[in-house]
Amino acid sequence: MQGVTAIILGGGRGTRLYPLTLKRAKPAVGFAGKYRIIDIPLSNCINSGIKRIFVLTQFLSASLHRHIMRAYRFDEFSDGFVDILAAEQTTQGSDWFQGPADAVRATLDHTIYYRSEQVLILSGDQLYRMDFADLIRSHENTGADITICVCPVERAEARRMGLVGVDGSGCVRRFVEKPREDRIIDFFPAPAALFGPDAPMGDESFLGSVGTYVFKPEVLSKALSENSANDFGTGIFEWAIEHCKVMAYPFSGYWRDIGTVESFFEANIALARPHAPFNLYAPRWPIYTHCRPLPPSRVIGSEIRDSLLAEGSQITNARVFDSIVGVRSVIGEGCTLDRVVLLGEDFYDGELPLMGQGRGGAEEPPIGIGKDCTIEHAIIDKNVRIGDRVVIRKKPKDGVFQTDRYWFHDGITVIPKGTVIPSGTEI
Repeated sequence: MQGVTAIILGGGRGTRLYPLTLKRAKPAVGFAGKYRIIDIPLSNCINSGIKRIFVLTQFLSASLHRHIMRAYRFDEFSDGFVDILAAEQTTQGSDWFQGPADAVRATLDHTIYYRSEQVLILSGDQLYRMDFADLIRSHENTGADITICVCPVERAEARRMGLVGVDGSGCVRRFVEKPREDRIIDFFPAPAALFGPDAPMGDESFLGSVGTYVFKPEVLSKALSENSANDFGTGIFEWAIEHCKVMAYPFSGYWRDIGTVESFFEANIALARPHAPFNLYAPRWPIYTHCRPLPPSRVIGSEIRDSLLAEGSQITNARVFDSIVGVRSVIGEGCTLDRVVLLGEDFYDGELPLMGQGRGGAEEPPIGIGKDCTIEHAIIDKNVRIGDRVVIRKKPKDGVFQTDRYWFHDGITVIPKGTVIPSGTEI
């Protein structure tokens, strides 16, 4: 794998994940209480033996840059690195990245400098474990110019993915991006023979692209130079299917796009189930992140069920069910949390972080969740201050709206980063 260069796309504005992406890039959003979303593709690369990695960034990228710089440092005796390539003005152009393909095109002089044998392109907002060595081996054994990783998906999910049509040998013959009409989706069934008898396929499955691609470097350069398309799905692959050998690589493991509020929430909550579909406890395939010098979590007189507790948390005489409790979280006496994702805190009350935030003012509650609160079906972003006797109830799914203190996404209440919820508030 020493000849493989990985390019991770840092994502665009991330509007589907608002308000979690109002102040940070999508890959920088916290996940599972202690990680960030970017840790998932980076860890997959490192565990696969790929240690030449570029991350392409653009929007609200400061916290993402800071996290990568802190967490991913290779020693001086290794040629590995994680390099950040931000959108930049050059003598050839001064525009921002216009899409995933345009981002790769704009940074190609940097990424192919190392004369890679293969270029692996990854999305930065998905949850999965994949040994990219198997993917690269398949790419080379089939003699493909381009390999597109695919998985079986249901019809509802197919509407927001790229769909792939293959022949009996797995060669890609057609690609369509985010089709809306059922009659088009029906042209892209997932062939059972491609995945084998043990694949988790439903009664109606379609062949979706997971946003993971392998290119021969010369093919990538030619495709981007001869085609001005800004996205791989709408333009690049249309050209490639006509001029190159494009193969599909079947992936039947757990895979989720966590780029929407609902999918992000459900994927987090599922991690705490007794038989979680994605197991964080994989000693041979860990998820790496920034190591914090925090004390163990302290739980006093509380009932905790089917939940994950990150380090540095303090829970006192509370009940926590089916929830994620992030780093440094504080949950006060008499609280009940049911299906809540706490992203945690960047600091303890009284500390003075870089952003100039410290102890709350005279009328502000302490950081964390106060006493006698009931919170259901919610995402609490970092550094939120919730007073005493606050009630956040689960609501039916009926669209999206926002107020000064919270957002509502299809039944999920989201409290944005740094928000203060006064005592006695009911949402």
